[in-house]
Amino acid sequence: MRRGAAIVLIAFLGVIFATIAASYSQRSSLPELAAAYVDLVPRELGAPNVITGILLTYRAFDTLGEVAVLFMVAAGVGLLLGAGGEERDEVQAGTRRLLKETPPTEIVQNGADILVPLIAIFAAYIVMHGHLGPGGGFQGGAVMASCVLLLLLAKPDYRIKLVHLSFIESLAGLLIVFVGIAGIVLAGGFLDNRVLPLGEFGAFFSAGAIPVLSVLLGMKVGCELSVIIERFRA
Repeated sequence: MRRGAAIVLIAFLGVIFATIAASYSQRSSLPELAAAYVDLVPRELGAPNVITGILLTYRAFDTLGEVAVLFMVAAGVGLLLGAGGEERDEVQAGTRRLLKETPPTEIVQNGADILVPLIAIFAAYIVMHGHLGPGGGFQGGAVMASCVLLLLLAKPDYRIKLVHLSFIESLAGLLIVFVGIAGIVLAGGFLDNRVLPLGEFGAFFSAGAIPVLSVLLGMKVGCELSVIIERFRA
């Protein structure tokens, strides 16, 4: 009976997906809303990357809310996994004993020595060029957190200063809010990128405050994800 039911379910799903694939047709033109954004972002915001312009200006308040959700996740993980006092020391001592028995392989250690600096440079590139091409603060912050993860896998005794990460994360969030308030005072609204000169289209220093917001967002996301990784490691 189970095998027969599984066969019927697979056949049913196959018919559904075949119908979807048969009726698929590629768009020859952008929808009206997408076409409007493609026209507005380069002209009003001075950013070649339309997606970054939308995320950090037109719907920047929503992006700030997403970062706040990530902060709450990091705080929740810290509350659940952050053992204190003697309990934390006992857990860390047990972790160190386990790592001595099964240390990272030479390939992992040597690979981390080579890749960690390259990943960090790549993350910085993604963050700082988010207004010009694919990338941005969220993506660069996630890449930086993967750099931290590889470092912890290769060097288990390495301890991340959670106090420093928390300070950088809080400072970045505060500066984002300040830039948003400056947009209300000096430009057309909260987190309006025209608080700074738009500059020459396609240049590195261009698109107003979007590169600044991208860097601050990358710092905040990278620190929050790194804190989550450290909490799970501990």
